[in-house]
Amino acid sequence: MEKKTFESAKVYNLKNAVDIAEGGVVSKQFVKNKGGNITFFAFDEGQGLSEHTAPFDAVVQILEGKAEVSVGGIKNIVSEGEMIWMPANVPHALHAPEAFKMCLTMLKG
Repeated sequence: MEKKTFESAKVYNLKNAVDIAEGGVVSKQFVKNKGGNITFFAFDEGQGLSEHTAPFDAVVQILEGKAEVSVGGIKNIVSEGEMIWMPANVPHALHAPEAFKMCLTMLKG
């Protein structure tokens, strides 16, 4: 079953796909199907996701700002226009040293 939040064949500005909410984390699913999903997130400064694992490979692309992304215990600062790969079943976490927006692509395979 495929779920779409956005319309097909329409151009979207990725920075405007989701808005930062004061003191919070916002997510908006773009598409979900048997191959995976794409979700946009916005994190206000100081927010984050605690360390966890996922059963699928994932790619985080920073659309605006900077994020601290830890993958397998290795911390990286990922900036606007950069991406990082998070392998399946490897612990990872995200923290917002400043407000940022990202696109998360989960790959089921």
